[in-house]
Amino acid sequence: MKQLTGLDATFLYMETAKQFGHVSGLSILSKPKPDYNPLDAWRAQVESRLHLLEPLRRKLVSVPLGLDHPLWIEDADFDLDYHVRHTGVPPPGTDEQLGDVVARIIGRPLDRNRPLWESYVIEGLEGDRFAILTKVHHATVDGASGAELLTMMMDESEAGQAVAAPDHPWTPERRPTDIEVLARVLPNLIRKPGRAVLVTARTMRQLGQATRNPIMAEAGRQLRNSLRGPLGTVMNLGRRREDANPLPRLPTLSAPKTPFNEAITAHRRFAFRSSSLDTVKQIKNALGATVNDVVMAVCAGGLRTWLIRHDSLPDAPLVSMIPVSIRTGEETEKWTNRVSGLAAVLPTDIEDPIERVKAVHEAMVGAKELWNALPAEALTDFAQFPPPAVFAQATRLVTRLGRQSPAFNLVISNVPGPRQPLYMAGARLMHYFPVSTILDGQGLNITVQSYLDTLDFGLVSCRELVPDLWDLLEDIMKDMDQLAKAAGV
Repeated sequence: MKQLTGLDATFLYMETAKQFGHVSGLSILSKPKPDYNPLDAWRAQVESRLHLLEPLRRKLVSVPLGLDHPLWIEDADFDLDYHVRHTGVPPPGTDEQLGDVVARIIGRPLDRNRPLWESYVIEGLEGDRFAILTKVHHATVDGASGAELLTMMMDESEAGQAVAAPDHPWTPERRPTDIEVLARVLPNLIRKPGRAVLVTARTMRQLGQATRNPIMAEAGRQLRNSLRGPLGTVMNLGRRREDANPLPRLPTLSAPKTPFNEAITAHRRFAFRSSSLDTVKQIKNALGATVNDVVMAVCAGGLRTWLIRHDSLPDAPLVSMIPVSIRTGEETEKWTNRVSGLAAVLPTDIEDPIERVKAVHEAMVGAKELWNALPAEALTDFAQFPPPAVFAQATRLVTRLGRQSPAFNLVISNVPGPRQPLYMAGARLMHYFPVSTILDGQGLNITVQSYLDTLDFGLVSCRELVPDLWDLLEDIMKDMDQLAKAAGV
């Protein structure tokens, strides 16, 4: 048994009938021969690696009365044929038709009575290709661990590779009784009040320094100082002392309303295309920027064009939320969430593509300085403390309030992927398109993942809020062309 962290559990609590906590990846592969059977090959591939893929074997166990976050156990009733599924697209098998199939699949929640994943082999694509859509709940992986999961499920050579034998056999677990579950979480429940006070004190002090608010900083220091003596010693066991380095001032960001900042439905759109990573690198070198700056700038340009076409371009720039990994490489638990986020201005108010790159670069420098200064890990620690029932209601309340006054307009994520070619039982992986999730009040997500020499763009939207998602993706690609031309690339 392993207990979910508060951050992991947040992705469970956020779910409603219209808002889902799973993320997905769409792999496009080429058949190595005409009689190749993708379904049989993929099922055998997954089965041979199950002992290495813990997230695929475990399922949830709730704590009685919702007193604490759920636990993972190895599923004693694991059924691979339930999780590996088969479907197809009608002729001629275009990308748009594949996008429709993916949109329908991601618009359904995962069954919480089973391990939280599904994988669909999709046939019928043009050009002797097939696709694999793998849906995994965010409660069990983040972007970095999800990319590693993909690599572990694939081969590094066309001929395949030997799979390491398990160090110990995979042994399914008997479902624990309520008494056993309570005994497992009781020590954590006892420590929670004290740890909550410590995290609150530390965060108040650091936020006070970041905002140049002496009252908040002093309140945090006094709260911390009140925990001296034997009680404080116990509460501080294993906790690192924080330094008092000067921190930058917090910027004031206000997200304007757009057509996709409304209540979402359960219906989805998905659009995907690729761009040249080499071209993006040439652009960033020419402009003294980063790959992420270029990605953000062309997304801003595409959004600007789309908003103008819909007569909805606000005077103020949009605000994007950018997920940031807080992994150190020293984690003892790999299959969990270690992610925070920063908010940055997205200069949709700037027409010139070169100036947009400069504006993004400046905004990202400031946002990163602030993120490095603020206690990002402590902020995620807060997710440990509220009782699950309270946390679930609070999470849903936040998303509802976000519709009236959104903190950000959309999520834009850029995830580094494998730089070496991958294969699945002889079939070459051509592209890996990320398929993320959307939130109530933020009905658009843009996620980009690199693979080999390409950047694979995956856009997800609420079908009712952004029905013309392919047009928005085309706007982004056209802005990439305009930026390259302006930069002399």
